[in-house]
Amino acid sequence: MATPYDGKIAIWHWKGNSISEETIEDVVRTIKQWSPNVTQLWVKTSDGANWMGEFDTDRDLAIDSVASVDKWVRVLSANGMEFHAWAVVKGQNITSEADRIIEVCNRPGVKSMVLDVEPYSGFWTVGKDPIRPLMTRIRRGVGGRFHIGMAVDPRPQHKASIFPDEWRPFINSVHLQLYWETFQRPYQEVLKEGFTTWGSYGLPLFPVFPSAAPRDEMAAASELVVKTYKATGISWWRLGVIGPVEFPVINTSLDVDDTTTPTEPTPSGGRYGIEVVITPDSARYSQGSYTGQDANTLLSSFKGTWGWNVKYKKTVGQTSTVWARWDPDLVASGWYEVSVFVPARHATTGNARFKLHGVLGTSSELEIPIRQDPYYNVWVPLGTYQFDANNAQAGIVFLNDLTGESDKEIAFDAVRWRQIIGITPTNKYLADGYDVPIGTASERAASEVWPGKWFDATGFARLYRQGTSSQAYHTGADLNLNSPYWDSDKHSPVSAAASGVVTYANRVAGWGNIIVIRHDPLITTGQVLYGRYAHVESMKVKVGDRVVRGQQIANVGNGEGLYAYHLHFDLSPTSILSTQPWHWPGMNRDLLLQHYIDPQDFVKNNRPAKRD
Repeated sequence: MATPYDGKIAIWHWKGNSISEETIEDVVRTIKQWSPNVTQLWVKTSDGANWMGEFDTDRDLAIDSVASVDKWVRVLSANGMEFHAWAVVKGQNITSEADRIIEVCNRPGVKSMVLDVEPYSGFWTVGKDPIRPLMTRIRRGVGGRFHIGMAVDPRPQHKASIFPDEWRPFINSVHLQLYWETFQRPYQEVLKEGFTTWGSYGLPLFPVFPSAAPRDEMAAASELVVKTYKATGISWWRLGVIGPVEFPVINTSLDVDDTTTPTEPTPSGGRYGIEVVITPDSARYSQGSYTGQDANTLLSSFKGTWGWNVKYKKTVGQTSTVWARWDPDLVASGWYEVSVFVPARHATTGNARFKLHGVLGTSSELEIPIRQDPYYNVWVPLGTYQFDANNAQAGIVFLNDLTGESDKEIAFDAVRWRQIIGITPTNKYLADGYDVPIGTASERAASEVWPGKWFDATGFARLYRQGTSSQAYHTGADLNLNSPYWDSDKHSPVSAAASGVVTYANRVAGWGNIIVIRHDPLITTGQVLYGRYAHVESMKVKVGDRVVRGQQIANVGNGEGLYAYHLHFDLSPTSILSTQPWHWPGMNRDLLLQHYIDPQDFVKNNRPAKRD
């Protein structure tokens, strides 16, 4: 039986205020960038008799009329994507509920409707009697050819309570909510149970998979459901919880014979040369303890997805007990992209403090903290650095179990060094210089550090708010533009001062919105800085996004009304902002000078040699 879902990958969308994107176009860009094989978006249009927009505060994305349905259809269609609707049915007001669904299904471009039928509070709890009146009215309104699916909890104990025989004459497909992570059971068991329970229903069955499950399980379940259970389409629950590490799995082809894996992008301006990978099974991996015990008694291990052994243990809050060391023994000098592999299991720390040795132009190790908890079986870059192969310390990576946490796990997995040949100052993995984060492109290219009429109202390391409870030494610059009138900087663009990766983008009490960027190593010195852009509004980036110098990341805000409009901008040569985006040394001037530098002086001395 042919369905609209055959050969397709779909993502469910719940409501606008559950995602970071601000417009439908933003949603499309996210999907196109990270998972171009996704061609269907399933959008919730109603809940009972109500438009879904009545429960959605994001008015740009809310579905509150047929006009908003038309807008979604228009934008998706223009980008080669299909709009499929879904709705929670309750049966409490048959006429209003059916008419709302009929309105949506009859809009041009709406490809199908999936009814979410679950026997729980807030869903279908009215027994079997309203089912046929509801569905008869819907079928009369949309016709017999329009495809209607039904999404269900596929566990056998729930089947009878939704009265499947009553729905059967009216629907065309069943979508099994195979949420093994929620059920806390192996995915193999949940898939087998779901397809067995509904296998005799006589309609095409399609899996709904959780997108927040371990990445290796998501990939294995996708292959199993196509190969063993012959599913011809897959949908993923849901937009808003899918991140950069999950999107590649969702993007996997439905063709189980396609065993190719997505290739990682070659750096702009160069190509990869020598590659060194050291796993915990390698001779150039070593480990030890600070306690006199054999490290093997303190570390546990498991066989990772790709065949090598992975070491792990519980994190410690105050005193490290074990360490691990990866020595690449580089045979050629040059630029190398250094990445660490984070496994799908036993990697829940938010502060794995990798230490990189022998970076050219530095006199000490670089500490590069990495959150392991968001990643599943993926290479996570520490950055791109220049090494002298004659230095015996070049490229050595060190890690111990001290994270400041007592209830997490830290994994000691593989490390990879990839030489970049033909590197140029425009390489996207290096910072070609720093610009100011405000002003127009021509103003940012001018010789003045603070361009045009912009000025720093506070100044670096100066005491401000004297005589008040908020008295403190200032960590950076408060950039204002009050000409030709007060608050001329209101809503003006905020740009990335240099290329890098967003490590934080969220609201902080007392600050408003903060964006932190781990800027790429400077091509001239290899120095890595963290930039903080605070009190901003209309954030256009999220954690994990790669940005380039001059790219707009937000607009100047007022910290949700706490301040006059301005941009707080500071630069840190340490990793403090990676773990404490809100860090504020207050009256501790020594702490301020330890973690921050004068942004005006730094930008002045590190302008791009060549403009875009």
